[in-house]
Amino acid sequence: MDNGVIKILFIGDIVGRPGRNAVKKYLPELKQAHCLDYVFANIENLASGKGVTYAKYLEMLDCGIDYFTSGNHIWNNKDIIPYMERGKVKILRPYNYQVGSVGVGYVELDDLMLLNLQGRVFMPDEVSDPFTSALNVINNSSKPVVIDFHAEATSEKIALGYYLDGKVSALLGTHTHVQTADEKILTKGLAYISDIGMVGPYDSVLGVKKEIIIEKFLTQQPKSHKVASGDTIFNAILITINKSTKTATEIKRINQLIKN
Repeated sequence: MDNGVIKILFIGDIVGRPGRNAVKKYLPELKQAHCLDYVFANIENLASGKGVTYAKYLEMLDCGIDYFTSGNHIWNNKDIIPYMERGKVKILRPYNYQVGSVGVGYVELDDLMLLNLQGRVFMPDEVSDPFTSALNVINNSSKPVVIDFHAEATSEKIALGYYLDGKVSALLGTHTHVQTADEKILTKGLAYISDIGMVGPYDSVLGVKKEIIIEKFLTQQPKSHKVASGDTIFNAILITINKSTKTATEIKRINQLIKN
């Protein structure tokens, strides 16, 4: 589709096998219904709920996803690191990681830039300031910019959205696995949502078996996370961007229960 616009589907954190199966099942329907130009997805939880393997990456690539973002779990599986070192995968890691980190944090596609950033508030990793890091990248591009901001604090996400309004086309939050209902287009045309959500088990705690997380809270002891099973929730965002103005004209949530 063109008509002077870019139509994008951005899929929330895909969690384990249930998430992958839901993408295989539901994505073809979405692509047909919405005449999409790009499909993006966050895959930091793709393999067994934490990290990415090359085989699971290929599985999602074959589904028709164009590019992938990530976050603080990107290197939990070392299997993917050599491929990222050699630039053999369409996976971004947060741009504001330390200099010398494996991989890249943004990509310039035919008619837009995709940028991956990570927040600092309540996050485990030491990363550079996402506000100035964003400006360092977008000031060198004349294309519309879409950002996956992988962050915990809603305040940090909202603040960055207002800071970049008029400079980028969309800032979409990830990380919490809970879809928020605050999608909007800001005054100068930035499409915003605090969190896209996840594609993962519906009857779970953020994709993990609920019994494990409840026991962890009760005992205050670390527990090994295991991905839950059953029906799946498919969370994503549809955005439309005007090519000439580089502003968003539409943002719409997708919150679909996928029955197994």
